[in-house]
Amino acid sequence: MTSKYNLYDLGWNENFKDDVKQYGDEYSIGRVVVEYRNLYKIYTENGEVLASVSGKMTNLATGREDYPAVGDWVILDKNINQKDRVMIHGILKRKSKFSRKVAGNSFDEQIIAANIDIAFICMSLNNNFNLRRLERYITVAWDSGSRPVVLLTKADLCNDIEEKLKQTSEILFGIDVHCISCVNKSGISEVKNYIKKGTTVAFIGSSGVGKSTIINELLGESRQITQEVSSIGEKGRHTTTNRELLILPEGGVVIDTPGMRELHILDVSESIDTAFKDIEELSLRCKFSDCTHISEPRCAVKEAINDGTLSKKRYESYLKLKKEAAYTERKLNRKAEIQYKKAAKKLSKSLR
Repeated sequence: MTSKYNLYDLGWNENFKDDVKQYGDEYSIGRVVVEYRNLYKIYTENGEVLASVSGKMTNLATGREDYPAVGDWVILDKNINQKDRVMIHGILKRKSKFSRKVAGNSFDEQIIAANIDIAFICMSLNNNFNLRRLERYITVAWDSGSRPVVLLTKADLCNDIEEKLKQTSEILFGIDVHCISCVNKSGISEVKNYIKKGTTVAFIGSSGVGKSTIINELLGESRQITQEVSSIGEKGRHTTTNRELLILPEGGVVIDTPGMRELHILDVSESIDTAFKDIEELSLRCKFSDCTHISEPRCAVKEAINDGTLSKKRYESYLKLKKEAAYTERKLNRKAEIQYKKAAKKLSKSLR
């Protein structure tokens, strides 16, 4: 056993208490720190434990989202003052979750981080700079229920910071943006201002954008492994392999995540409208309320493209995400229908 942990230091708040009541006094509570294969490291009031999901939870699970993820608050055996592995009996309702569709043809959900207050979306100012990718991350961040904040990293490698900051600001609505350089130690204090005791933040972004380097600055030590930027194409090297929750010395907790080469979206239709607020506001001026902004007459969105007030690339990104979200929604509805039929069939058999 390691030292004991204060649940409030880990991000616990009173909003979780009602959810705990259904389990009674026979269980204890912990927060998932690291997820391994069929095993979880968890911090509790009695120290650090390793835990597995109970057989009952496994039998009731209908998908990956029914299993714990890093950042989750979980229900554990009451007596955990032992070296033996403990059981996870339930997951408290998530107040937020940053998730994506798993790679491949499956439409299962992969939860990157749960119960986060702020999602720091990291994009470097060198060759990684991509506004269309950033729009995708912002859409998923709004959908997660957390507050997105954009960090433009590796500012020391950029010769046109003001121009790229201007381009970025044009697609952000209600989102803060900061330029960061861990080499020059600039922007780190701004990041720290968002974090306080009980706050959970996560660093999200592509491989090699400097997430672990920023976290090392927050920790005050080189705990997260980092590598130098490659001389070929100025690409950072992907170093984080596991999602991990870390306690910061000045209060608050941070979740480091592996770099994502691709971010496949789930059903984020409403969040697309939030991320593309400029297009949503333009659509209110279209002649037809159900305008698709493709071929209808007197379309305010198309008119904005023609007069140069709306970027054609941003418009195309908007349509692409809308199409992808609609396709995913159809597949998920079909999956839910199949799962419902299987569950009903299983229940029918048990009643015979």
